[in-house]
Amino acid sequence: MRLKLILPIVEPKRYEEPKHCPTPGCTCKRFYPLQEVKKNVRDSVFKEVNARRYKCQGCGRTFRVYPQGVSAAQISQRVQGMAVMMYLLGLSYGATVLMLEALGIALSKSSVYRSVQAAGAAVPGLKQQELLQGYRTCALGADLTSVRCKGQWLTFGVTVDPLTGWVLSIDELSGEDAQTLRAWIQPIAEKVGARTLLTDDADALKHAADDNGMYQQVCKSHVGRNTDELIASLSQAIQAGRDTSLADLHIEASQALADLRRLGELIHSRQPEQVTEVQALYERYALASAPRKNGTASIAYRLRNLFLDRWNLWPRLTFYRTWKDSAGNPILDGTNNATERAIGWWIKERYRTMRGYKRVQSALNLSRLIAHCGNHLATGLNLATLLA
Repeated sequence: MRLKLILPIVEPKRYEEPKHCPTPGCTCKRFYPLQEVKKNVRDSVFKEVNARRYKCQGCGRTFRVYPQGVSAAQISQRVQGMAVMMYLLGLSYGATVLMLEALGIALSKSSVYRSVQAAGAAVPGLKQQELLQGYRTCALGADLTSVRCKGQWLTFGVTVDPLTGWVLSIDELSGEDAQTLRAWIQPIAEKVGARTLLTDDADALKHAADDNGMYQQVCKSHVGRNTDELIASLSQAIQAGRDTSLADLHIEASQALADLRRLGELIHSRQPEQVTEVQALYERYALASAPRKNGTASIAYRLRNLFLDRWNLWPRLTFYRTWKDSAGNPILDGTNNATERAIGWWIKERYRTMRGYKRVQSALNLSRLIAHCGNHLATGLNLATLLA
């Protein structure tokens, strides 16, 4: 996990002049300075600062303005930022307290917890209904992952921009069925203008793409690994010579092994025009008999299903070959690696050091906060913007 965080600073002499009255409904923008008062603060440098008191000319309300890095809270934004940073980097709430104590800052675990949760709740976007304003992309990467919360497994859906790697949303999902995934993906795709969906080989995601009228690119890495494993398993079964289903189709074992080798070559070359060759492989085994109820599928029937599945999958597997920019360069690389990295770096890496979450909202807040930090690796995330 790589994070670049910029801690808030405290400047006791720097104030921002009030622009709005805190009284609801008051539109007056003229304020009288009254006095400066002392305010005790928990900070790594300052023990107290001065707060300025103002009076609204319109409604007569008095209120305080605090220097940069200080608010009405007793703890400065700098210390809150330090607590958030330590927790994001892997320390527990208790370990964060001990580290701050070593730096001469007394803070409770509940204060650390509130700072982390407040920062997570303030993350802009990263929600299905509140995506980054104005963000547009032509493609959308999506995948699912699970985290444990109070003994139960939560399903999280993650969407990214596969062209930049930016995380667009992290949402809790009620299930992994096609209807749930369609309802999850549809508003996100419409918001960012995406017409292409990058996913793994899960059937539910295929249905979600089709139901939303989107093109789909299935991750070539997932399909390649799965196909290689199936080819190895079927080749071993054919060489064992205990199944007679190939003989019933008048197909030699050597022919079946050659067909499997050829499928392996096609899966790794992935040219759109090779779909006819995959179709021919399927048609050779198309008459294989299905197993009886509660029976075991024969080798010939397993070969039939493998070739049929890859034939049907071919347009989704080779879509990236046909989608190019104005210069003729491929827009996508054919993988869903951007989403896999987002899950590994921004959700799983911190989660591995934990025994699970206690609240669903805590799981969402922390995951979104780390992902938001990851979106700002280039410039660094200023924690003051979240803690203000």
